[in-house]
Amino acid sequence: MRALPLAIALLGLPTAAFCANHVVTIDGMSYQPAVLTVKRGDRITWQNKDVVPHTATSAGHFDSKQIARGAQWSWTAGPKGRHDVVCTFHPGMKATVVVAE
Repeated sequence: MRALPLAIALLGLPTAAFCANHVVTIDGMSYQPAVLTVKRGDRITWQNKDVVPHTATSAGHFDSKQIARGAQWSWTAGPKGRHDVVCTFHPGMKATVVVAE
């Protein structure tokens, strides 16, 4: 049975056992951290602790739609690349997610 995780790793496929969870806090009209490096298959959760709704949007990659005050939204990282994130309600709010592997 130990051969299965090794085979999956050799194929480069993410598995829940090897994926990490990351949290981006939305507070004070900003994303914290502003730059996040993750691996393919990692889960990123945006938690809105601000007093107004926000989005986590990367054109062509993902769009949280409205994340209400006190709510959260998650995305699982796909292929390697850089994703510039913006709040569509507040375009001055920006962040970057880098999928490194």
